[in-house]
Amino acid sequence: MQRKWTGAGITLILIFVVSAYLRFDFLSSAVHNNSHDTVNYDIMVRQLLEKGVYGYKSEEPNAQVSPGFPLFMAASYLVADLINKDPMTLIRYMQAIFSLVTLWLIYRIAKKLGGDIAALSAAAVAAVYPPFIWTNGAVLTESLATLLFMTYVYLQLLAFEKNNWKLTLSAGIMIGLTVLTRPEFLVVLPASFALHLFWHRKAKMTMKLMLIAGIGTGIVLSPWLIRNLVTLHEPIITSTQVNPFAAGTYPNKNYDDGLVDRAGKTQMEVAKERLRIGFTEHTGTYLKWYTIGKLQYIYGKMFGGSGHKPYYSVIPFKSYLHLAIVMLSIVSSVVLLRNWRKPAALLVVLVLTITVMRLAFVPEYRYNVITMPLLIVMDSLLVAHMLGWIGRRFKWQHLIGRTAP
Repeated sequence: MQRKWTGAGITLILIFVVSAYLRFDFLSSAVHNNSHDTVNYDIMVRQLLEKGVYGYKSEEPNAQVSPGFPLFMAASYLVADLINKDPMTLIRYMQAIFSLVTLWLIYRIAKKLGGDIAALSAAAVAAVYPPFIWTNGAVLTESLATLLFMTYVYLQLLAFEKNNWKLTLSAGIMIGLTVLTRPEFLVVLPASFALHLFWHRKAKMTMKLMLIAGIGTGIVLSPWLIRNLVTLHEPIITSTQVNPFAAGTYPNKNYDDGLVDRAGKTQMEVAKERLRIGFTEHTGTYLKWYTIGKLQYIYGKMFGGSGHKPYYSVIPFKSYLHLAIVMLSIVSSVVLLRNWRKPAALLVVLVLTITVMRLAFVPEYRYNVITMPLLIVMDSLLVAHMLGWIGRRFKWQHLIGRTAP
């Protein structure tokens, strides 16, 4: 049977063609820098492959960083060696493929929640949003973590819709993989099921599904936990890195403010003392820093990757696009939460949970990359909602059909 291509299908193909061109043209036309973190990852991975020692910034075993991205790098190094290619180049091109799969997930999630117009709007914006292109040149966790997290979101929406244990287990496995790449996303699972409890008001059913998801997460995290018990003699579930939390206690990133004498103290001891003195003696400054101040650092600008030459602009007025996505997401959050019994409310809950969690740590623009797909989908749902209202108001049935999942 011959397939009949619709306007939406042709538009989607064009979006993916543009998206693929931008990503691969960027990688092939620029010289890419390696960030400080990338250099440390490289040293760590080579040490792992050559000496069998998993240690970040150390020749001794440790759990400073979770193993998701380092193991991905290690596998890439082995493949690159077999095909006689530069491993960093291979990783960057694999990240571009991850980005395209993430784009497909953005499209599927938006289509499920808001119909064709929402899906195509979200895909079009995500295709040209500059950080989604630049991040592929940065050998960091963002590209892999975004793919894993968006896969979790899609599976969790399906699991909640169908109350299916296999989908729930799969969602748990996927958040486990996400946590192995970015530990802070462990808070996502309880937040998701808290919303599920509000939806159904059936504690037994929610707890059963959460247990199944937890089993999936546990399956993924258990090898890492066992390794840490055997090698480090500590029950470490994610990582032991304290620096992001400690660095977050310095308002406006003024690391030389002299608030606390750091001599002879651990990072955690310094961080706790800074919080105690900060919130008691400099209450206004610390309250502002742990709310508005960090939010401005997290969402105020878009992540530019690790740097590249010549500069790849992607699109004009890119800063305005980023600010429009962020500002419009405030409106879309309110609209979606007003209909909190609908599945789209999950996106808002996830964004709020992740954002609140990030306030505890040092804020960086790169930390908004993984949540930006959710903001884009939320904004596309708002657009679909508005167009649906216009369609109902003027009885434009063709428009109504395009704005319903």
